[in-house]
Amino acid sequence: MSTKTKIFKYTLLILVILILIGLTVYLFPIIRNLSTAEGQLKFKNKVSEVGILGILVLFGLQFAQIFLAILPGEPIEVLAGMCYGGLGGFVFITISLLIINAIIFLAVKKYGRKFVYSFCNKEKIKKIENSKLFKNPKKIEWIMIILFLIPGTPKDILVYIAGLLPIKPLRFIFISTFARFPSIISSTFVGSNLVKGDWKFSVIIYVVTFIIVGILIFVINKLDKDKTAEKAIKIIKE
Repeated sequence: MSTKTKIFKYTLLILVILILIGLTVYLFPIIRNLSTAEGQLKFKNKVSEVGILGILVLFGLQFAQIFLAILPGEPIEVLAGMCYGGLGGFVFITISLLIINAIIFLAVKKYGRKFVYSFCNKEKIKKIENSKLFKNPKKIEWIMIILFLIPGTPKDILVYIAGLLPIKPLRFIFISTFARFPSIISSTFVGSNLVKGDWKFSVIIYVVTFIIVGILIFVINKLDKDKTAEKAIKIIKE
């Protein structure tokens, strides 16, 4: 990784942290009173006051989260739900992911490996790219669906590496966005319910999502006789 790239990454990371701290300080007096009707009204008024600026800031945070490939995405999804409601936050995050995934994928296609190496661990990327499993055009889409669906996999690295793999752009952008639906839906609706002061329902949403994803993973493992998913996860996490 070049010195300029390092400086850019760390500058962007510091900027994101400062924005998050600023948002916390700005919203904390209201967030702590979200259990009351007055606190909920104040929060909605604050969001309305910032208007388009709030949308741009949230999109910037989402972009930085994926671009840096080191920040967790769930807090931003929860924040989107708090600001724009469950459905509004879901739509916002989905559209943001479509745009950002497309930008990074197409940038990798245009600038090649050097672009990927600038933002990800070179050795890890080479290992994934050179594995027979990820080179298989017949299995790559199935692998991507599994990896984006399962919690805990480094999804943002997959956005970079996909441009070097035998997968079509539109198919990857579709998979990388819609396979995240369980996480996006749960997080945005949790955020929406937190604003209403309904903490118990937020916990229920996460539990139900965890159970659904668990069932999907169980079914995938049963259908996956060649242990493709298990092998792919092992390669990408090593």
